[in-house]
Amino acid sequence: MAVDLSVGAGGSLVVPEGKTREYKLDLSSPEKVMRAVVAFANSAGGQVVIGVDDNRRVVGVADPLTEEARLANLIADWVEPRLVPAIELATVDGKTVIVADVALSGRRPHFIAKEGIESGVYVRLGSSNRQADPGLIAELERGAHGEFFDQMLVPRMTVDDLDQEALANMLGRPVDESALRTLSLVDVDQGRLVPTNGGVLLVGKFREQVFPFAWAQCGRFRGDERIDIFDQIEVHDHLPLVADKVMAFLMKHAFKSAEFGQVRRRDVWSIPVAPLREIVINALVHARYAGSGSPIRVAFMDDRIEVDSPGGLLPGLTVDDIINGVSEIRNPVLARVFSEMSLMEQWGSGLRGVVQALADDGLPAPEFVELPGRLRVVVHIKNHRPSIDANPGTTRGASEHVSEHVSEHVDVGTHAGIILAAADDVPMRRDELLAQAGLTNAYGNYQRNIVPLVRAGYLVMTEPDRPRSTTQRYRLTDKGRDYLAKSS
Repeated sequence: MAVDLSVGAGGSLVVPEGKTREYKLDLSSPEKVMRAVVAFANSAGGQVVIGVDDNRRVVGVADPLTEEARLANLIADWVEPRLVPAIELATVDGKTVIVADVALSGRRPHFIAKEGIESGVYVRLGSSNRQADPGLIAELERGAHGEFFDQMLVPRMTVDDLDQEALANMLGRPVDESALRTLSLVDVDQGRLVPTNGGVLLVGKFREQVFPFAWAQCGRFRGDERIDIFDQIEVHDHLPLVADKVMAFLMKHAFKSAEFGQVRRRDVWSIPVAPLREIVINALVHARYAGSGSPIRVAFMDDRIEVDSPGGLLPGLTVDDIINGVSEIRNPVLARVFSEMSLMEQWGSGLRGVVQALADDGLPAPEFVELPGRLRVVVHIKNHRPSIDANPGTTRGASEHVSEHVSEHVDVGTHAGIILAAADDVPMRRDELLAQAGLTNAYGNYQRNIVPLVRAGYLVMTEPDRPRSTTQRYRLTDKGRDYLAKSS
């Protein structure tokens, strides 16, 4: 057992209390100690150190051997199922402390025996121990058995309750029974196809009847607090479409600068668009939809944007883990479909890319805050108070900036020139246009590279009244030709 008990210059232990560490002066309040032990076993493991005061100063224990045996007996008597952490004595500055090193348990959820499993399950939230709600208790049980909520069946529904046309459009390919089963959106139960929770969450026609909080809420607030709201929306689309609506709302309230170099114009947003999109998608994919009491919430204040995802961190994960690319997927069905739509990758490097992208924009790393029942990601931005320029310190000249407040998300993407040029000769299908840019016919590529061109008026549909038609084509407009001429 390697536990850092080093002492700093002020005489206090260097490592503070947190997700994986708790200090206690003695065993006079065994209930508090046992709750910490249970919370560590259910969350990400950790150490309870006995013999340390509230200022992290080591005072030691008077009778180490007796207290060590007492701690072991308390754990045996108070905790169910049986838990056997490593308990050792350690010497710090000539004083003896007791260290109980509790690992993440494969028999979770553990609970305080006299409180029962209904009210005695605790999890670690920052430096505190919180009582788990029924939804979290069920998730702890599933996790211990390697089961996933979004793979479970919804017996009262049928395959007809899934919007297969919308799914085919989002994936950019036909969807049949085999595809639905391969994606784990349905499975066979008693001789019939039954949707999984993941299938209903992704494209269920009646999703919110089953999952009342599987939607997103966005708000723009005046000032730096969630008090004075002046614009808000609710997004109830199929989950893979929610990110686009959320980003459109954020960009509606952002500022756009036009950078003019020697030849080309480049649009620069006052908010970090790509990192925020990644954070919103992660919130959608990794939220806990079972028993959740709130939707995904995105709050835009003058100095920051906060994204709240129901469910918090999975057992075994810490904030440091997710920043460093450790990947644990709460909803593998959702993750796979989002990945096939090119909306995300499944290997955990997304948030590391977010941190790097923010640094490249001169912004601090995002904050990850564990709150009761949810995880909040805070992205600090340049101040958006009306009296403050959206791009302070910019200059005009060879690299002139022109600031404008926009009401629509019109970001034509990096492949605009290639796609527009391809549509100049003859109307083309979306997969043909994407192929010209070296992109697959995934819905994410379509949303990022063709939809903005239609919104900007550079492309038009040949069948605007039937946007999902299999014979749909896109043709270049005069406005698109002007854009190509100015960009060449």
